[in-house]
Amino acid sequence: MNPEAGLVLGNYLLVEKLGEGGMGVVWKARDLKLDRDVAIKFLREGFARSPERRTFFEREAKAVAALSHPSIVTIYAVAEAEGTFFFIMELVKGKPLSKLIAPGGVPLDRFLEVAVPLADAVAAAHDRGIIHRDLKPGNIIVDESGALKVLDFGLARALPSPGLSKPVDDATTATLDSEFAGTVVYMSPEQLKSEPLDHRSDIFSLGVLLFEWATGRLPFLGRTRAGIVAAILKDKPRSAIELNPRLPKRLDRILHHCLEREPRYRMASARDLRDELELLHKAGGEALAADVPSIAVLPFADMSREKDQAYFCEGIAEEIINALCRVRGIQVASRTSSFQFGSSAVDLREVANLLRVEAILEGSVRKSENRLRITVQLIDAARGFHLWSESYDRELSDVFAIQQEIARNVVRALQVTLSPQEKGALSEIPTRHVQAYDYYLRGRSFYYRYGRHDIEFALQLFTRATELDPEYALACAGLADCWSYIYLYSERSDSVRLQAEAAGRRAVELAPESAQAQASLAVALSLGDHKDEAQAAFEKAVRLDSQLFEAWYFYARHVFARGELGRAVELYREAMRVRPEDFYSPLLVAPVLDELGRHEEARASREKGVALVARHVDLHPDDARALYMGANGLVALGEKDKGLEWARRARKIDPDDPMLLYNLGCIHSLAGDIEVAIDCLERAAAGGLLQKGWYEHDGDLDPLRGHPRFKALLAKMS
Repeated sequence: MNPEAGLVLGNYLLVEKLGEGGMGVVWKARDLKLDRDVAIKFLREGFARSPERRTFFEREAKAVAALSHPSIVTIYAVAEAEGTFFFIMELVKGKPLSKLIAPGGVPLDRFLEVAVPLADAVAAAHDRGIIHRDLKPGNIIVDESGALKVLDFGLARALPSPGLSKPVDDATTATLDSEFAGTVVYMSPEQLKSEPLDHRSDIFSLGVLLFEWATGRLPFLGRTRAGIVAAILKDKPRSAIELNPRLPKRLDRILHHCLEREPRYRMASARDLRDELELLHKAGGEALAADVPSIAVLPFADMSREKDQAYFCEGIAEEIINALCRVRGIQVASRTSSFQFGSSAVDLREVANLLRVEAILEGSVRKSENRLRITVQLIDAARGFHLWSESYDRELSDVFAIQQEIARNVVRALQVTLSPQEKGALSEIPTRHVQAYDYYLRGRSFYYRYGRHDIEFALQLFTRATELDPEYALACAGLADCWSYIYLYSERSDSVRLQAEAAGRRAVELAPESAQAQASLAVALSLGDHKDEAQAAFEKAVRLDSQLFEAWYFYARHVFARGELGRAVELYREAMRVRPEDFYSPLLVAPVLDELGRHEEARASREKGVALVARHVDLHPDDARALYMGANGLVALGEKDKGLEWARRARKIDPDDPMLLYNLGCIHSLAGDIEVAIDCLERAAAGGLLQKGWYEHDGDLDPLRGHPRFKALLAKMS
């Protein structure tokens, strides 16, 4: 059948042809039943009789129908009439981005008006397991208000779930698609070579598209099709800021990160790209002047004969992180983000890609009796160049001086100018007692394992450190953290809470400008009646160190317990920014988003969290907290059987843990097992978890609100 104006197919009157692509023809039509204009897409003549082409066509319909995003075209229905298969979608009025590209590019604010929602739309598709494979300016429509829509998912492919780690390996990629798959100048190297594709292919195409929008030019040059292909496969992309000096250097780095030839070195996800662009948006005009270097400090390798100094090696690296975080001219990856790469040899470019940093500091430590040998090297990860390296062979008592020298040399190598206050901060020594320092580092190594017995060991070690040096602020903060943990998850008594508060106040008294001390005090204060004082301490902590994950994370939990749901979302977002691999924040923010009616965001957040948990439990199968958090996300996503299986695995590991029981209550509530859910919550409360705000505001518990047993449980907490 040949579509023509005036033809009626079912309820649809064809009005005019709007355009055609590799596979489809798009017509404007009138929906006679609903009295509205729509767009109808048909298979091109010659393709309609091919079962394989029709399969591709149906795949697009299903792919788009699975998505719901303000910047992705909405599909209304799939229909067949007079032997013709077609689907009906919203009619998008506007101009393709290809018609809006200016010869000299656009200023930063105009660039971001398109780039941020576009990256968000692609991220939403990837979150649902869909890759586009044909991203180009002609497939982006911008309407008169400036809103955009991503069109033409004709080459879309589904990815495995959960996560996006496995490639799409389809033999038809090299054959069936060869006539029409994508537009060469926007295709990724792996797509040009007909290799298996995953979401990172879209990242490359998005990089080309955004480069052209930013500069008016393409990043790879070639006079012929073959020349363009060769340039994409062999050449480095051009500099965006040389073509458009109005843009900041940070944007040039972001675009080049998207355009890496090797997928593993490319920007890890479209959501990461969206986050990076959001940061540029927040920086505004400051981004034009600021070129802030970024760094990750990996845990130093233990070179001792006995291999029993890992805690000391990690402690030295952590102290350097803490020192660098006090320099406002450097972005520093969080401890947890960096330390996940410490167990074996790693590809530094890949680490830098995942952590979104430019430089890596790595080193080794040999500690023998009273001697200390530390070797460090600062590396430009993208180019593999050594920016600076040094070896220190000193007495153990010189460890603090060595840490200061390393921090100062890193600052110098990154060409950052220190303010007088920052110079003073880098000269501060946490304690002059080396044995107290050793106890503190051991204590932190146990604390970060987050098990009940580990916390008890950490408490003993922090206590020994403060006995040796009563003015050791970080050890006092460690005590506060341990007592707060015990109060939250084990022994809910006023004596425990008051010990947490006293230790936190002592830490702040000794070091009022320490973000860690302020955060530890804030958590302790949030457990009692000092809610406003806790909020002030949280605010000061994040102001002193915007990279301190614990401050953002516990601040989010604090305001959530107070019922400030919108603010909780903002703070959880900051926690995710600081620690992208953390699965707690995306899973905890999801029910808050649901409560606010932001259901698509909630679903995307859960999918992200579940994917992160899946990767984590592959490496740590006995992590009960990861399992029950992931179980909650799975049940909320409709994967009830798998979620309850994960919940059972978690319960076998630590059946009496109050926090686990509380989360099992949430999981069974979502699954519709009301009595089982209340059983778990009653046991959690009996075990000491009596955070009434959680029970009152947790959306997962909404199915229980009218139950007499749940009401009685809340009444007991009054």
